[in-house]
Amino acid sequence: MNNIRDFMAQSHLYCDGFLEHAERLVANQEWNGAAVAFAQFKSQVLQHFDAEETLLFPAFEEKSGMRMGPTQVMRGEHVQMRQLMDAASTALAEKDGDDYAGFTETLLIMMQQHNLKEENVLYPLCDQFLNDPASSLLPQLQELLPVRGA
Repeated sequence: MNNIRDFMAQSHLYCDGFLEHAERLVANQEWNGAAVAFAQFKSQVLQHFDAEETLLFPAFEEKSGMRMGPTQVMRGEHVQMRQLMDAASTALAEKDGDDYAGFTETLLIMMQQHNLKEENVLYPLCDQFLNDPASSLLPQLQELLPVRGA
């Protein structure tokens, strides 16, 4: 993976795997395991958001001059997804499968739409504006975010 788009898309898939695991555990009413798996999911997603918000987005905004464009939209969606993850965590702690399912269904739809926008619009723009061979941005992202097969 030698571009931002491919690497960050892999990071999305990596995070998704933790949610899938939590979903299987909830379906079997394995509440403690589900809570652990969901906490891992949430931790990975928050790490991904942090890498975007502290490293990728500021670099893109600086190079492109677009400060109120796609990065602003993504930050707003991050806020909404954080709230949904918190609500799902609470539902898990209360062993409320119905509430958990509702929150995670909304979260999943939002994540799918969010990831599509990032992977098809924002990340290609990042590759376009941040493709300086001397840039250390991609290696910094790779150091911060684990992905499958890396």
